[in-house]
Amino acid sequence: MPSRQNFLKSFPSSASIILIAATLSLSIAQTAFAAEGQKASHPSEGLFLVQIILLVVSGRLLGEWMVRIGQPSIMGQIIAGIILGPSLLGLVFPSVQASIFPSDAAQKSMTDAVGQLGILFLLLLAGMETDLGLAKRLRKSAAGVSLTGIVIPFAAGFALGELIPDALLPDPEKRLVTSLFLGTALSISSVKIVASVVREMDFMRRNVGQLIVASAIIDDTVGWVIIAITFGLAEKGTVDLTTLATSVIGTLTFMAVSFTVGRRIVFEIIRWTNDNFRSDLPVLSAIVAIMGGMAIITNLIGVHTVLGAFVAGILVGESPILTRQIDVQLRGLTTALFMPVFFGLTGLQTDLTVLADPSILLLTAAVVVIASIGKFGGAFAAARFGGYSASEALALGCGMNARGSTEVIVATIGLSIGVLDEKLFSVIVAMAVMTTMAMPPTLRWALARLPLREEERDRLEREEFEIKSFLGNFERILLAVDGSQSSRLATWIAAFFTVTRKMPVTVLDAREADGTANAADATGTAPPASQAKAIAEDLRQCATDLLASASPEQDMASEGDIHVTVRERSDKLETVVEDVSGTGHDLLLAGIEPTMGEDGRFSPSLQVMTSAFQGTPAIITARGSLPEHPGDLRILLPVSGTERSIRAAEFGIAIAKAANVHCALLLIVEPRQASAIPRISDRGNDHRDILNKVGTIADYYGVQVEKVVQQGPSPELSILRHARGGGYNLIVLGVSKRASGSLSYGSVADTLLQTADRSCIFIETDLASSSQAIRE
Repeated sequence: MPSRQNFLKSFPSSASIILIAATLSLSIAQTAFAAEGQKASHPSEGLFLVQIILLVVSGRLLGEWMVRIGQPSIMGQIIAGIILGPSLLGLVFPSVQASIFPSDAAQKSMTDAVGQLGILFLLLLAGMETDLGLAKRLRKSAAGVSLTGIVIPFAAGFALGELIPDALLPDPEKRLVTSLFLGTALSISSVKIVASVVREMDFMRRNVGQLIVASAIIDDTVGWVIIAITFGLAEKGTVDLTTLATSVIGTLTFMAVSFTVGRRIVFEIIRWTNDNFRSDLPVLSAIVAIMGGMAIITNLIGVHTVLGAFVAGILVGESPILTRQIDVQLRGLTTALFMPVFFGLTGLQTDLTVLADPSILLLTAAVVVIASIGKFGGAFAAARFGGYSASEALALGCGMNARGSTEVIVATIGLSIGVLDEKLFSVIVAMAVMTTMAMPPTLRWALARLPLREEERDRLEREEFEIKSFLGNFERILLAVDGSQSSRLATWIAAFFTVTRKMPVTVLDAREADGTANAADATGTAPPASQAKAIAEDLRQCATDLLASASPEQDMASEGDIHVTVRERSDKLETVVEDVSGTGHDLLLAGIEPTMGEDGRFSPSLQVMTSAFQGTPAIITARGSLPEHPGDLRILLPVSGTERSIRAAEFGIAIAKAANVHCALLLIVEPRQASAIPRISDRGNDHRDILNKVGTIADYYGVQVEKVVQQGPSPELSILRHARGGGYNLIVLGVSKRASGSLSYGSVADTLLQTADRSCIFIETDLASSSQAIRE
């Protein structure tokens, strides 16, 4: 609060600096481009750069001010456009404004192109942040809110058009079409504005935020169908059934294909690009191509390109790899360039000077009131009828009451075919800008008073846990195999994470490509060339069986979410592992034999792989006889006072969840630890804290964990004794690499490696080892 007060106190001086800088910039621009802007017969690249820089800088400065006073930054960007447009700069310095933003169509098309790209990128980001599962659950409510919110203001706008005096109509004989255009302009929400505000206010994950965006998408889709009908009526005098059928059938087909075959295609494009390209930012280019392709498809079927961009964002957001990095890269580009230009152009196209005419001012007020009350009332009534509380319905009504470029496009179409004149065009644009500017503060006011539902609170807490969880760091698995029993166990583990976390898996044959045994091969026999492919098929089958046996209550992936690829080994093991880990693989499951080398520590091949891998390695060694089925596993989770052991416990609990098996927590307390000075990482982790932390993790996964506390001088002996006594056949141990000439994880891990008669997983759980190694 003090920082905001200090900013407000210093704002007059800051504003003076901004004003002086803006005046100098405008003067320079006016001098440099006055003659060119008036006489040039072709667009000027220099003038284009001046326009973009002015929109970006002014939008950023005013956007920063808006943020400081608690408003979304897009408000400042729209205001910047209004200041630079005919409403202010054109009124005070008309020659300067005409020089910098001339009316020449070719020159305007250059900035408009950047603005159109901004629309697509904004919708791409909004789609990436949309929880499709939640949107599906809310589809009935969203459809009801959208349709009711369209019908009421459309009817009111149509009635207003029928009552407007002939003097305000460009062609009284076309009153019907003019009324249809007014009704359409008043009824459609701008999904671009709505999505931007909801995202910027950090409400995209809230139920109401998702409902607002979903309703706005339906608004836009239905709106463009209405526009197609109206446009056909205006041009031909009758409803163009061909255009209508193309829009409706094409949209339904596009959505159906996108969320079935399209989902798989998008993921394969992202995966293939990421794995095969070596240049900088290849995945970002692929995402832009996907977005552009889908936008072109929607344009061809008669629906606006924003629908294609939004659907592309949803599919990209569901891609199992690299979504976080893509989001960061796209957000930077969109926020720095495209958003200020797009929202600045929205304000720039508004000429508020027409409001000086009392009749136009009265008409504008009527249009704004009808649009606001109609949209708010329709959304509010639909929400209440759908079972939402009054506060939720209030927020929904406020959120849907934003127009923006959608209405500008509608008005432009009406102007081009002669059913609107310049006055009505300005009225519609003014209404769009005013409702857009009013929406953020009213939505913020409504959302601030919106209590959390119990189920929504639980969901948000689970999402917060997921963000902080150890397994939440991982996106892609590298499964290194050699056809051994350890490979079989590692394949089970990979299948577990595939069905529970939708993690794609790449299978790598860790043996030599020529069929000769590598340093890790104690048998001297090499698997067939198709060994990796066979294991990949086993993994798919195991994952499919797990899905078939899962209960409906379990949150599992679908068969379409099982992504398994094979990486052929064509180079040294170290080179291949390093190359693969640089393509987004951040969890290594190494199931090769022998696990132990001649020195009693981990084998040289495991040392090579764990050293070359840039993410988190987990060494899986099968001992004794593996059970016939994954469901026969019994898991033991030894923990101490370290965060490392608690992260390993989460790893084991996630396995227990996927396989639906019993697991036990073994808290080992050494007598010498009671008197020793605890390490920094151990402080605050007494027995109760440790049990509570692991209990919270188990509750999140919905797993019942048996808890045992033992005290003894030898942790490894306690682990083995409890594993044998309880019949546990899998031990999951969190480890940390020791500085040594060979691979070592300390005395406990080395002893278990040498003496354990049951299977073990040694997973490096240091924070440094779990950092993501994503190629940029």
